[in-house]
Amino acid sequence: MYKVALNFADGKTLFCTAPPNGILLDAALKSGIKIPLDCREGVCATCQGRCESGSYTQDYVDEEALSEQDLAERKVLSCQTRVLSDSSFYFDFDSTLCGGEGTALITSTVKEVIQVSDSTAILKVATNDDEPVLNYLPGQYARLKVPGTGHSRSYSFAGAPGGRVLEFLVRLLPSGVMTDYVRDRCKAGDIIEMEAPLGAFYLRHIDRPVVMMAGGTGLSAFLGMLDQLAERGGSGFPVHLFYGVRTEQDLCELSRIEAYKEKIEGFAFTPVLSDANEKWDGLKGFIPAHLSKYETLEMPYDIYMCGPPPMVESIKNWHTEKHLTSVRMYFEKFTESNN
Repeated sequence: MYKVALNFADGKTLFCTAPPNGILLDAALKSGIKIPLDCREGVCATCQGRCESGSYTQDYVDEEALSEQDLAERKVLSCQTRVLSDSSFYFDFDSTLCGGEGTALITSTVKEVIQVSDSTAILKVATNDDEPVLNYLPGQYARLKVPGTGHSRSYSFAGAPGGRVLEFLVRLLPSGVMTDYVRDRCKAGDIIEMEAPLGAFYLRHIDRPVVMMAGGTGLSAFLGMLDQLAERGGSGFPVHLFYGVRTEQDLCELSRIEAYKEKIEGFAFTPVLSDANEKWDGLKGFIPAHLSKYETLEMPYDIYMCGPPPMVESIKNWHTEKHLTSVRMYFEKFTESNN
């Protein structure tokens, strides 16, 4: 059976399984996901979506339902789509139309907390054995309830799905709701409740080079994506990760990132420091200042960004100023909490 993720315009994701060569619509309906439909004959386009990753074929598609351009953009009719691998599909309507909530409330237990840089800790939690293994797409996030408070904070999954242990990169502030908990009170055995999966930032079908740009703990989302690519041995296209932080002491998970070079063909890594000291011999400043290679690259490519709003906006401005009309952009910008 193949795992199929169905992503919706409201940022919710529903999961189902499909047998090899099974019809997508049938798999969804069997799981209680009621994708809007009408003719079921490939004519009306009511069940239209877009395959964002994975392999598929379509039986019959009327030319008035999907144009040649639509087909080139991997648009599909759910009633005619046969699933040939683990896949994800996007639908331009809310999940509520399908009768599903899209997220689950999950109880987890803290396994350990590891401080991996001056400003970052890894929080590891395990889901309960009596609950299903959590499905999510690398790049998505969970909303964690901070124990002992009435507050929640959102963190991207820092690993590929498939196991009971979940990892999150937590930014350590001088003081803050999650920072104070992680630094002062967090211990193995603590119970943390979370809502997941959330978000529309995830790795799409790779058919061109990929440039990933992480700011601070935005790295977390890319660790999940890169773990998944490492499991597959790469995508056949180059992947370049830029990682921007303030000082060298803020860099984390460097050995893990370096290991991707052996596991992902065509992987490159570039750290960038905005406040480097004189001993730093790498790139300094901000990521957009070091993208000249990508201003003149003849082949189209995809940009993925995850980080604070100023970083994301600066790269979007660079993209606009350079008139890079063939470059697709996907991003998650987060407001780093000050408390």
